[in-house]
Amino acid sequence: MSTLVAHEVPGGAAWSVLLRSGRELVLTARQNAVNCSVLLFAAGDVDRLNVPDTLKAQMSACVRAPMVLMSDRGAALACVTGSSLDWHDALCGHSLDRHLERFGRSDYAEHRNEWRRSARAGLLSELRKHGRGEADLHACVNFFSKVAVADDDRGSLHFVAGHAAADDWVSLRAEQDLLVVLSTAPHPMDPDCAPGPVSAQIRPADPVAPDDPSMLFRAESARAIEAARAVFA
Repeated sequence: MSTLVAHEVPGGAAWSVLLRSGRELVLTARQNAVNCSVLLFAAGDVDRLNVPDTLKAQMSACVRAPMVLMSDRGAALACVTGSSLDWHDALCGHSLDRHLERFGRSDYAEHRNEWRRSARAGLLSELRKHGRGEADLHACVNFFSKVAVADDDRGSLHFVAGHAAADDWVSLRAEQDLLVVLSTAPHPMDPDCAPGPVSAQIRPADPVAPDDPSMLFRAESARAIEAARAVFA
């Protein structure tokens, strides 16, 4: 299938793109242990990704194919059409500046393009390019990362190191026109600070068939896709 746009996002950087309905964004890890924190907004509308409702409606503690990523109003923003991984973290949110303090001081004057930035800093930088700001930050999906329940009395969460390897991938089909904002800064619970690059490719998606896996996954998933179609009826 032809690629319309190809972009390499360096480790620790941020990027944003307008993704038309019916197109597919494929994210591919370019090295081991990458993380990609992703925000989704309906282009030109008030809808944005609602991670709690997405998980609750589809009875899951993680994001995986063929789940639907739902908006505040229960409409599908995108469908996870495929992935080499069966788990993408949606519980822990994006990293903050204070999460990087344990790795020592870093700034552009000293480290130039290698300076360490949190996902929050990168996401805000991209949001401002689209006239958005802090109020638009919402719970993200950390693609390529996994956080599981630890074997302790508290049932605490722990970061699963080595979950993703180079060439792992995930594909998202836009169900309506979207603004996608992403950061390749490390996951907030990652004990290492070695951000890796991610490649992004946009291509036409296959037409949605009646037996589309996202339509058949759960009744709630199908209703979300139908709600997205009603937006443009």
